[in-house]
Amino acid sequence: MSLESTSARPRHSFQTDDSALQPIAAKVLAGERLNFDDGVALYRSGDILAVGWLANYVREKLHGDIAYFNVNRHINPTNVCVASCRLCAFGRKKGEAGTYTMALEEAWESAGAGYTEAVTEFHIVGGLHPDLPFEYFMDLVRGLKERFPKVHIKAFTMVEVAFLAKRGKMTIPETLERMKAAGVDSMPGGGAEIFADHIRHIICDHKIDGSEWLETARMAHKIGLRSNATMLYGHVENDEDRVDHMLRLREVQDDTGGFQTFIPLSFHPDNTALAHIPKTTGMLDVRQIAVGRLLLDNFAHIKSYWQMVSPKMAQISLRFGADDIDGTVVEEKIYHDAGATTPQGLRRKDLVRLITEAGRIPFERDTMYRAVTRSEDSFTIAV
Repeated sequence: MSLESTSARPRHSFQTDDSALQPIAAKVLAGERLNFDDGVALYRSGDILAVGWLANYVREKLHGDIAYFNVNRHINPTNVCVASCRLCAFGRKKGEAGTYTMALEEAWESAGAGYTEAVTEFHIVGGLHPDLPFEYFMDLVRGLKERFPKVHIKAFTMVEVAFLAKRGKMTIPETLERMKAAGVDSMPGGGAEIFADHIRHIICDHKIDGSEWLETARMAHKIGLRSNATMLYGHVENDEDRVDHMLRLREVQDDTGGFQTFIPLSFHPDNTALAHIPKTTGMLDVRQIAVGRLLLDNFAHIKSYWQMVSPKMAQISLRFGADDIDGTVVEEKIYHDAGATTPQGLRRKDLVRLITEAGRIPFERDTMYRAVTRSEDSFTIAV
């Protein structure tokens, strides 16, 4: 859908008692780009409704009342991981209790199980397994493509790509090309966390650094693999770290145009080494959505991932800058291992209800934001 095809005007004029927001509002209403200081001011403003108004203005200018969702399934093939990220409750060291690794047949069977509604996307992420060969993952993708040729495969984060390249003794571009040849259609945005080195050293010192993540994304985009982009917030980072993260994403997007969607991910501390950190509040969750929408002027979509913030908060986010609430998911392990209490999956009708009761118009999409026409357990994608 064209960004210009469903514009809407704000229902009332901008109002605020926060003088720091006035020059920012002038920029937003004039379509001018916000800078670092503007981003920090948005985080620190006491007028959350004014911040939300500005984000909703941009959101409706781009998408009108449309709110996107899809019917997807998450596949997490293994939780064995060589990294020791303090933010993670999903990964396990080889030999620890609770580890699992799916046989290929098991993964293919899992993909086909569950809802009768035909999924349009498989979302595949997992641990950095020290023993699984590169071809295991390529065979996984090829097998899914053979069995479900119409389903879009969104697979392997930038972190996984870098690890698979090292395991396979290949360059990053070679690894990406082989992934694409095997049937990977696009990539998820996980593993970005916070790009600032001083934060990364605390929460995920065993992963590639922020610059490597961004460069891997840049290389993926250059060969036609679009991706999402994420940011994990609500742990040990501050406002400046968050703004820096988003502006670095914006810079890459200026170059490649390859990011589909920005997805802020609220940190779930339970069962992690950072369990002493309090969970994010609803105020921070909606503010993060709003600031993301205002700073990332070259991103078409901002997603409020209902698995992380709850279906109720995802609804509210649709008035604070979000235009997408993700999909049915079916089964999700990573955030639930970290204590997420949201449902494992929602039915298509549940997502439609959430969006409709938020006063928005449900728009079922595929991964590339093309319209999906559905009848029972089959679907057609507009091209």
